Amino acid sequence: MVAAPLARLLWQGGVAFSPALLQDSYLQWRLAWSLGQALASCLLCLLIGLPLAWVLARYDFPGRRLLLRLLLLPFVMPTLVAGLGVLALFGPHGVSGINLQDTPWLLLYGNLFYNLPLLVRAGVDGLAQVPASRLQAARTLGATPWRCFWRVEWPVLRPWLGSALCLIFLYCFAGFGLALLLGGQRYATVEVEIYSLVAYELNLADAGALALLALAVGALAVGGYAWVERRLVRDNRPGPTLCRPPQGWPQRLQLLAALLLLALCCAAPLAAIVWRALQADAASWRSLWDGEVLGAIGNTLRFSAGAVLLALLLGLTHGVAAARWWWLRGLGFLPFMVSPVMLAFGLLLLYPQFSASLGLLLAAYALLGYPFVAKAVAAALASLPPSLPAAARTLGATRWRAFLRVSLPLIRPALRRGLAFAAATAVGEFAVTLFLSRPEWTTLTTLIYQRLGRPGAANLQQAMLLTCLLLGFALLAFLIIEWPEKHRAAD
Repeated sequence: MVAAPLARLLWQGGVAFSPALLQDSYLQWRLAWSLGQALASCLLCLLIGLPLAWVLARYDFPGRRLLLRLLLLPFVMPTLVAGLGVLALFGPHGVSGINLQDTPWLLLYGNLFYNLPLLVRAGVDGLAQVPASRLQAARTLGATPWRCFWRVEWPVLRPWLGSALCLIFLYCFAGFGLALLLGGQRYATVEVEIYSLVAYELNLADAGALALLALAVGALAVGGYAWVERRLVRDNRPGPTLCRPPQGWPQRLQLLAALLLLALCCAAPLAAIVWRALQADAASWRSLWDGEVLGAIGNTLRFSAGAVLLALLLGLTHGVAAARWWWLRGLGFLPFMVSPVMLAFGLLLLYPQFSASLGLLLAAYALLGYPFVAKAVAAALASLPPSLPAAARTLGATRWRAFLRVSLPLIRPALRRGLAFAAATAVGEFAVTLFLSRPEWTTLTTLIYQRLGRPGAANLQQAMLLTCLLLGFALLAFLIIEWPEKHRAAD
């Protein structure tokens, strides 16, 4: 489901690749813009996220732990929710009054919504590796706060930021949903161009060649991430870290500015969706009970449930095996390294006879979601004391019974979180659905996209209402993810 379609895609691109393809000015612009917007997004995330991470790591305030958990929220948001939120905020007739339609800033702001929390969280975790005694010693020796940052904190923080920037570049370069909604005709990326070549022109040769180039760029980003990740040392803090309440008005203003900036980049699009949905007329609200909408909701829940069951089976078995053999852990990340557009295109090339089958669609859904389960299960099993299942085996339990009665109850919270991530991925999946779905298999994501393609204010209002409903499903998944953590904290 990953390696074979990827090999078929590489073969298709290698056969069709010609140096003349790169001489096309239109494709040159697509490649240049795809690289440029990914690099620009990395730079914006670094310039904005580094001060935010420092403030959140060094200042303690009420609700700080909750805010750090809420940074996880954009990762469970479907791309359509983020895209419609950006349009509701900065699109035509947006609630902000600023129209960024047909400008590159619309896509860059959408990239910030998704990726800024990733860099902020990496920065907070990296600064947590600097002990307070080292900072206090530098200040005692006469170092200014700015010099203390560059000479003490920055060397520790640099690999954490480097790994996050590699992932941000990969997500922005290989992103599909946001580029499709926010890029328009001029600022579409390579992923959107591959989809257009396959879906509208049936030009598999050029699509395969572009996919080969995109995979090469993605492989470089993944290689850079793996190289930087080896330099990180987690959970090796020699002492307590420096995190204290802000003192004086300058520090309070710094904290307030950081919170407002974080809300503008990450919370404003979601609030704009809710606001636009509340402004919809009664006819738009009644349209939620139409047969087409109810059918899309039913398909979304049905496909998500099937994908979650498959993800449970695959993720649990993969996680158990990865806990015993370390090299299997790396294979679990393979679906993350290939974009959904590449995966769906490879599946179409390798299994054309199953291109409109429900089994292939559910398998693709599960493939994108099960690594969350496998990663959570493998990490939870690795943290369990080996004496517990060994004691059960000593008392006569078989290996299978020891796992069911001892290990499984202990890893259930991690398994629950992994399944919530898998469910959020299935509910918001968009690229694979466009490639592999039938018209009668319309989901919420495809229905929203269809309503956006129809003219008229009524269709736009209905799209906002459906997006608000999709936002509710994503928030439910987020609450399922965070509830076990809160429960353990209360205990």
